[in-house]
Amino acid sequence: MLVRAIVWATLALGLSAAPKPATENGIAADALEGYAFLYFTNSDEQIYLAASNGNDALSFTELNKGQPILRSTQGDKGLRDPFVMRSHDGSKFYILATDLCIGCGTSWGDAQARGSLHMEIWESPDLVTFSSQRHVLVSPETFGNTWAPEAYWDADLAKYVVYWASGIYDDPEGNPDRSQLTYQRMVYATTDDFVTFSAPHVWQDEPPHGRIDSTVVRADDGTYHRFTKATTADGCADIVQESSRNLTADLPAWTREASCIGTRAGTKEVEGPCIFRANPGDVRGGGRYILLVDEFGGDGYVPLESTDIASGSWTLNRNFTYPKTPRHGTIIPLTAKELEGIRRAYGA
Repeated sequence: MLVRAIVWATLALGLSAAPKPATENGIAADALEGYAFLYFTNSDEQIYLAASNGNDALSFTELNKGQPILRSTQGDKGLRDPFVMRSHDGSKFYILATDLCIGCGTSWGDAQARGSLHMEIWESPDLVTFSSQRHVLVSPETFGNTWAPEAYWDADLAKYVVYWASGIYDDPEGNPDRSQLTYQRMVYATTDDFVTFSAPHVWQDEPPHGRIDSTVVRADDGTYHRFTKATTADGCADIVQESSRNLTADLPAWTREASCIGTRAGTKEVEGPCIFRANPGDVRGGGRYILLVDEFGGDGYVPLESTDIASGSWTLNRNFTYPKTPRHGTIIPLTAKELEGIRRAYGA
């Protein structure tokens, strides 16, 4: 999110071939031959779509004549940080987004202390036709915001684990009007259907430093790798990589694999990571992991790459063609039919 640098200051945030997965949420990996890119822009906080130019995770063309494909009609009427995933059986896509519109006049202070307690949700069989927008209450009154929701299917729980960032105001006597902004924590809830959700649980809590923008992928050996914007002991506010066999484990149970990832790779200040795996037939190397990071003070997303996710080593690749200034969003693998479907529907 733009001006998040100010937010961090306010909160005192002080290549070998990889094996390919057999399936991608019910879809055979070899059937994946392209990608969709959902994102928002600073000029219009709504959801935009781009399609890959063939089976290339680093080359995209804007669709729908550069206009949004989804606009919010509820809540703050802004959509930031769009996330898209397949259902665990591969039958549909779920789209989640932050309910926030800074361009509508909301200040970053109000967005943290008195922001939305909802997330915006759609379902789609093909990223062409969509359900009606669902404005779903997921955060309690003690939370100040509901930022950058993402989700991952936990096969052990047989539920989706949905996680987001919130400031928690649990001291009504000491901070009754929330004039003192609190640090951000990552929380999670579970759901079967993205309609009803469990009460949220604190997932990552590292006072006084905030944590936001977690993104997760599970490797072939069953290990979850999590990437989060956080501040380390040396004061580096950047992306950290952590691993665990248990997705919902508390922070101490996760192993730190890398920190200051963007800085070490040569990026500007970053946030909003998005992790995904390249298709087996990707023209620039199948099976590698790509970590998008948002240079929020510049032109948006840039890709980091690794062929060994457990190593914590990431290389910046500036040889990419992305839409103009794409902000925090998601790239998701598609079948050839799905790729052709969005190109035909929205024009390429």
